Amino acid sequence: MALVAGPQHLPAVVIVLPAEIDMANADRVGQQLGSALAPGVATAIADMTATRFCDSSGISMLVRAHKQAAANRTELRLVVRSTAVLRTLTLVGLDHLLPIYPSLSQALAAGPAPRPETRHK
Repeated sequence: MALVAGPQHLPAVVIVLPAEIDMANADRVGQQLGSALAPGVATAIADMTATRFCDSSGISMLVRAHKQAAANRTELRLVVRSTAVLRTLTLVGLDHLLPIYPSLSQALAAGPAPRPETRHK
């Protein structure tokens, strides 16, 4: 895990995920990712650059991480290079839930996600 500052000087935490995420390690990986999703962290980037395999346990872990991030008002971004992993995440619709970038530099350079407007009645 590394704390970095993006181009807009927003604090970002980068969590490097393993080459394989499956039922044997998804809980441990989820705990590591979850520890980075603390209140006050604007952006967390799950760096899946080295990840070549992600099964349903890994996908479930990413969904839980998204929910935790949303609860803490943290934007969770993914970096995915593997076409197999990207295909899997796209098939289950995770690309509609989380922003996915092809490189860490692009994920860091992306501006903050627009916050939904809250209207008072």
